[in-house]
Amino acid sequence: MNLLWKSLVISILILSTPPYPALCKDDPYYNQRIKMIERDIKGRGVSDKRVLAAMTKVKRHLFVSPSMRNAGYEDHPLPIGEGQTISQPYIVALMTEELKLKVGEKVLEIGTGSGYQAAVLAEMGTDVRTIEIRKGLAESARKRLKDLGYKNIKVKYGDGYFGWDEEGPFDAIMVTAAANHIPPPLIKQLKDGGRLIIPLGSTTYYQTLTLVTKVKGELDVRQIIGVAFVPMVGKMLGE
Repeated sequence: MNLLWKSLVISILILSTPPYPALCKDDPYYNQRIKMIERDIKGRGVSDKRVLAAMTKVKRHLFVSPSMRNAGYEDHPLPIGEGQTISQPYIVALMTEELKLKVGEKVLEIGTGSGYQAAVLAEMGTDVRTIEIRKGLAESARKRLKDLGYKNIKVKYGDGYFGWDEEGPFDAIMVTAAANHIPPPLIKQLKDGGRLIIPLGSTTYYQTLTLVTKVKGELDVRQIIGVAFVPMVGKMLGE
């Protein structure tokens, strides 16, 4: 094949390559996942390529009950049992992007739920620790994540208010339940220069997604958007 024809073939291959890798050609939900990313995540301003790749790879339909799988890529929360939900995909992507994660960083998640957000964090190349206060959800998430092959995630059953001191300090902390204040143990376990993202405000109605950066022991606070999360229970509510 002469050089001209070789260049033409390469050009055709590039032009015909889909915008996302065919990671799951046998996955019947693959096209739904790509549509969700294009419409609800990229379409709403999330642009970090690593976040988009992670959201492409993680199969959200595997983190909900079989009866809910056809709704797995709709852009809203879904029930996962025990009064809890799997977060809206856009919010998962936004919170992940806002943390500006680097490969190899250690991340603490408060509120494991089904394990979906933890899986997205793991696909970002981070070392994930995640805490769930509901034993049933903690056990099912631990098994699900293990079955899916995640070796860079550890799940703990406990009250996330107190963090995970023996595993800290952390480069980033993500709280996926509504809080009316930032738990002091989490601030203590955050490295200098570390970032913490949390839905802060009412534990009953609405909150403001808030990003906190620890700088020389002080907190630099930035408010992002209004959100509505299920409440952080346990010590947060005086239980």
